[in-house]
Amino acid sequence: MNEEPLALSAVTATTALGVGLAPLLAALRAGKSGLRPCDFEHCELPTWIGRVPDVEAVALPQALAHYDCRNNRLALLGLQADGFLDAARAAIVRHGAERVALILGTSTSGILSAELAYRARDVHGALPAWFDYRASHNTASVVAFVRELLGLRGPAFAVSTACSSSAKAFAAAARLLATGMADAAIVGGVDSLCSTTLYGFTSLELTAPTPCRPCDANRQGLSIGEAAAFALLERAEDAAGAIVLSGWGESSDAHHMSAPHPQGLGSCAAMRQALARAALLAPRAIGYVNLHGTATRVNDSVEGAAVATVLGGEVPCSSTKGMTGHTLGAAGAVEAVICALALEHGLLPASVGTRQPDSALGLSIVMTPQPAPGLRHALSNSFGFGGSNCSLVFSRREQRA
Repeated sequence: MNEEPLALSAVTATTALGVGLAPLLAALRAGKSGLRPCDFEHCELPTWIGRVPDVEAVALPQALAHYDCRNNRLALLGLQADGFLDAARAAIVRHGAERVALILGTSTSGILSAELAYRARDVHGALPAWFDYRASHNTASVVAFVRELLGLRGPAFAVSTACSSSAKAFAAAARLLATGMADAAIVGGVDSLCSTTLYGFTSLELTAPTPCRPCDANRQGLSIGEAAAFALLERAEDAAGAIVLSGWGESSDAHHMSAPHPQGLGSCAAMRQALARAALLAPRAIGYVNLHGTATRVNDSVEGAAVATVLGGEVPCSSTKGMTGHTLGAAGAVEAVICALALEHGLLPASVGTRQPDSALGLSIVMTPQPAPGLRHALSNSFGFGGSNCSLVFSRREQRA
């Protein structure tokens, strides 16, 4: 099952911690959270959120103004950071617009626009003329927007599998490059705050009244966030990036609409596939696990059991959702970038918000940021509603010789 690794030629992430990699890396080193009391729109909810600053001030290029919605504004804000647009355009020049794929994950896309349009109905119930479903609420809107922005003409599609969406974008890109359908891929995820998400998770009794506490014995639920994260993937021999996607695994256990399989069968399968594709000699080669770690009672318990089964209980683990919030369809891409930063800078991110690790999980939770100069392989888990699971392994290139 071993496959050729793909280099992360460029990465970027914009979260509640700030725009681009610099504030994210600083927060990882300091163990800082970007969560704040819910102040989004009219949502008066007793919870905390990970809100990206100044999304409202972003303006799309005039030629693409018909794509205007919060999600596409957030996408543009993220793309403009860390020179990512320039790196993407350079890759298009190298490979050709037809040979660069675009795969983005999202769960709610521009649904906020539909919410605003619904509130603006006329006396007959008609939606306002300004509302364009295709260019906003439609799940593929962000892909269409970015495709036009960059002038891409290769394979392009959205992945919407709840919280595993943008992790699965990496796996989909790997398949495209393996089959020769593309020579490079821009992957990532964009998900933005909306009332549907905030009230929906509250109605499921999954949101916490305080900042989330992943893997904590007294965890009370999740904190919703928003983010835009992207990576440029190229064949390792074609690129100079120090970090590679060395393995990926997917599964669908289809156990329940919103609850994971109680024995974590799908989670275990995804991790084992990722390890096999990375051709690691032993699971203990993994030096860090970025947990899905939503801070809900059931999710953390099931994931803890699955990780302990596959990797043992000694590998350092943390959930970074206490820093960014759970960014839903963007979470996989955000946490892929976090793994890349951890490998590049030799650090173990802390499980921010965790106070008393739940001993029943059987995991070694990183409580404070730690230097890890010998870190060579990191695994990131993303597990979505409906049992849609994805695990990714990232490695330092010099270990892939």
